[in-house]
Amino acid sequence: MRKVHRALISVSNKAGIVEFAERLQKMGIEILSTGGTAKLLRESGIAVTEVSQYTGFPEILDDRVKTLHPKIHGALLALRDNPLHQKEMQEHGITPIDLVVVNLYPFEQTVAQEDVTLEQAIQNIDIGGPSMIRSAAKNYQDVAVVVDPARYEEVLEDLQANNGAISSELRLALAVEAFGRTAHYDSIIHAFLSSLEKKKRPSTQAKLSLEYTKMMDLRYGENPHQKAALYQEKVITEPCIPAAELLHGKELSFNNILDLDGACETVKEFSEPAAVIIKHTNPCGVAIGSSILEAYKKAWATDTVSAFGSVVAFNRNIDLATAEELNKTFIEAILAPGYNRDALDLLKTKTQRRLVLLEGLETWRMVGGTAIPSRDLRKIVGGMLVQDRDLLTISEKDLRCVTKREPTPEEMKALLFAWQVAKHVKSNAIVYANATETIGIGAGQMSRVDSSRIAVMKAQKPLKGSVVASDAFFPFRDGVDAAVEAGATAIIQPGGSVRDEESIKACDEHNVAMVFTGIRHFRH
Repeated sequence: MRKVHRALISVSNKAGIVEFAERLQKMGIEILSTGGTAKLLRESGIAVTEVSQYTGFPEILDDRVKTLHPKIHGALLALRDNPLHQKEMQEHGITPIDLVVVNLYPFEQTVAQEDVTLEQAIQNIDIGGPSMIRSAAKNYQDVAVVVDPARYEEVLEDLQANNGAISSELRLALAVEAFGRTAHYDSIIHAFLSSLEKKKRPSTQAKLSLEYTKMMDLRYGENPHQKAALYQEKVITEPCIPAAELLHGKELSFNNILDLDGACETVKEFSEPAAVIIKHTNPCGVAIGSSILEAYKKAWATDTVSAFGSVVAFNRNIDLATAEELNKTFIEAILAPGYNRDALDLLKTKTQRRLVLLEGLETWRMVGGTAIPSRDLRKIVGGMLVQDRDLLTISEKDLRCVTKREPTPEEMKALLFAWQVAKHVKSNAIVYANATETIGIGAGQMSRVDSSRIAVMKAQKPLKGSVVASDAFFPFRDGVDAAVEAGATAIIQPGGSVRDEESIKACDEHNVAMVFTGIRHFRH
């Protein structure tokens, strides 16, 4: 192993760098540096050679060009055992660099800001840093590259253990980490710039690059014989399950996470205090109220049988009264933006139940929270389906009344509420509701009429005077007839069937109001 004689340090994140450089200097290692890093080290009493002094070429173009020079990359890429490389280095005055310590401009943090401009984003695209990282990592047999401050202590210990050299095992590990860092950095830049192409659909991209970091191994997947893990996107811009914290209970399972995701996305639809009950990824009860206790009681009453062993989500902190109600039955997991202390203590008495904290959930819709347009990925054997996330919302002005009778104000509120819920129910989806709560939900049937019948069968409250939402158009009037027979007085559906006139006629015959959304919410 060769000793480290010279290190190049150029970091954006300067945490721990002074202490690291001090200890390198005590080992007799010469330090090259650039710009702000050099200034900080010099002010800290560390001897530094400026890169511009070493290369004989100044930093130019507002510091855009500092290390892009043959005397830098030649010093990193030269093979120490190659006589030709050594000869050319001597001819051109290139001195080997044995250690590179670089972290990159904070592009990821910059574009995560809500008010970031394109100019700010472009300015934070690092060029020299990734170039040095790749050069050093390519030649990891001779050069060590450090991209994470968390590695500083490990590198120092390895240097001390190996008499000033870095072991081949650590150099390889550092190189792997370095290439991972540059790959992720480029993927974030690509994702940001791609998002600016408003007219370009994800499906038109020739290549799809994905970058996720493993958060944890799971006990198993959907079934015990399947291995599984949870991975997280590098940039998270909204409340979501990978950003949540498990406060209490058993580890989250694969199926818990799927249900929690469904509960989270559904409860994010509402600004009022809301409760969502999910079973096998489908809502089996959703309600809003003056408090989450009121909302939960109404949501639970939708389908008390299916709600047993469910996942429940709230968009307000859980108080003691709600906790007491939750403790009356078996619930797999609870998701909330906060827990009052006495409520948390009570809920923890159920040792197996998972209590999950997701901050920001309480204000998401109230402050106009809208997810940054992103892609929905669905793996199939041998490929990947890619689409935009279904983030479309509607209001009363988006609806078109197609019947002789228009909805009453109360019916209109109920129609919009039912439509919000239907968006999160697996197709074919039928939702009976009033203005504040679901009454019957039919999900995932091959026939829309069957979904309607199941919704009626599931209902534990009278359906008379309710409204019904269908996630796609009624292909025949029998869907309308079934809804009217159940007691519905108004219907919301996308429209677009060749037999729309039959459905409209059926509504007029029964004095039922029907509105078209012009959009559908299939959920396969």
